[in-house]
Amino acid sequence: MKTTQSFLALAAAAGPSLAAKSLLATPPMGFNNWARFMCDLNQTLFTETADAMASNGLLAAGYDRINIDDCWPLHNRAKDGSLQWDPKLFPDGMPWLGSYLKQRGFHFGIYSDAGNLTCGGYPGSLGYEEIDAATFERWGIDYLKLDGCNVEPFSAERYREIYSHWHDVIDRMSKPLIFSESAPAYFCGDEHGNNTDWYDVMDWVPNYGELARHSYDIPVYTDRTAWRGVLTNYAMNTLLARHQTPGFFNDPDFLIADHPKLTLTEKKSQFALWCSFSAPLIISAWIPGLDKDMLEVLKNERLIAINQDPLALQATLVSQDGKWDVLSKSLSNGDRVLTILNRQAHDDKLFVSFERAGYSADSTGAQKYNVTDLWTGASDTSVTNGVTANVPSHGVQVYRISPLSGGGDSVVPTGMVFNTATYKCLTAGTDGATVSLGNCTASDGQVWKFGGDGSVRSIAFPNNCLGAESNSGLVGLKTCDGTPRKEQQWQYQTTGILNSGVGGSCLSAGDNGSVVIKACGADFNKQVFEMPSGSLSTYSMF
Repeated sequence: MKTTQSFLALAAAAGPSLAAKSLLATPPMGFNNWARFMCDLNQTLFTETADAMASNGLLAAGYDRINIDDCWPLHNRAKDGSLQWDPKLFPDGMPWLGSYLKQRGFHFGIYSDAGNLTCGGYPGSLGYEEIDAATFERWGIDYLKLDGCNVEPFSAERYREIYSHWHDVIDRMSKPLIFSESAPAYFCGDEHGNNTDWYDVMDWVPNYGELARHSYDIPVYTDRTAWRGVLTNYAMNTLLARHQTPGFFNDPDFLIADHPKLTLTEKKSQFALWCSFSAPLIISAWIPGLDKDMLEVLKNERLIAINQDPLALQATLVSQDGKWDVLSKSLSNGDRVLTILNRQAHDDKLFVSFERAGYSADSTGAQKYNVTDLWTGASDTSVTNGVTANVPSHGVQVYRISPLSGGGDSVVPTGMVFNTATYKCLTAGTDGATVSLGNCTASDGQVWKFGGDGSVRSIAFPNNCLGAESNSGLVGLKTCDGTPRKEQQWQYQTTGILNSGVGGSCLSAGDNGSVVIKACGADFNKQVFEMPSGSLSTYSMF
């Protein structure tokens, strides 16, 4: 397939040393007890879970991690400072449990906390990092979820000190642990609308670990607002796609596959969205009790394949209007994924053009595509213009799109450009000259293409490029046939900042919905944007 940018190169360039990581090339898959059982845990829970996963096909499908969460240790450390498992809960001990799991083909993970106490009031690891790392290694553990309760003083700087120290400790181990960082979750959803600390923490966690839980806990088994909680974590994940790359994964938390307040359709939707994100697939449910329908969902090999794709791109928003969310991303073989969420309380259908899915416009109809429904596996090899999806209420449809013979198959990162603090969308005015930030409506004026030449164009006005005026600081659209001028070239950074060709200036939210350029870093709440998947720039422009 022809592409205007190399998506593999983009992933490699996405952040400091990320592409070099090898501990976790694809998202982890497995089990954690917390959302389903919280502190109601014991040795039998984990042995029965492992046995069920080995027999019901989940292990064979890739779910090969068993992770213990909070409340497993005694309240006091041993005389040598090491953590002690609770012998009433784990009578045979952690080394025995680790051996039991590994004999059945599983990896063994555990929980601790960055502070002096865990969230459940058990000993935290602050001041004991080296001792705890050695203990976990001795027990056969290879995955650590480090929570962030009871950290004093509460500041982004203090969290960075602790998590970076843990990174150094892990890096010196003979067999380094996979490091799951919960630090960003403690800075999300600022009640005053200031996301600066959250942005700051998300900027550094990829340097220290393999995945980061960035938002609220997913609803636990007794929570009556499960669907709302799933959508909350989904929405927060859409704000962070720029950070994800092979070796580091945004973690919107567990799959709550047997939650009593979710319908089967809603459970399927969470799974499909997490797969589209290439997010960790960690089930928190009573595994032996999962019914045939839910097991079939969790073992869907077509959806797991897009989750485990080595390119590891996170699907990003093409459009959003309150009724429908449309997302897309590229796969390592050049195929595209199209994901459609129906937020409405009734079944409905939606047409999505292939141009919106990221392909170049083809008015002739000569280009044909193979479109595969990833729920059923059914394929249509004669599609020319786009996909019409019939989607149940709160449902998600996912398609894999493969261009067949013909022209017009080049891929360009395509979708919404929106400010992550306000959820306002960059919008091309109907005059083809003005731009603004407004409510997201899924109009053509809110769907943008990022060219390999640094241009940013709305599909409503494909011959006009987004540009900045150095004198006025205003941003608008002007004709850009051929090579875009310097002021019409942009470069997207992993920090979420969109640099203008006008030196030292970045796209910013102005007053009353206006769009301007200002000095980069002047106000991150006004300058952090999310872009279409694959927008990180590798070319030299300025």
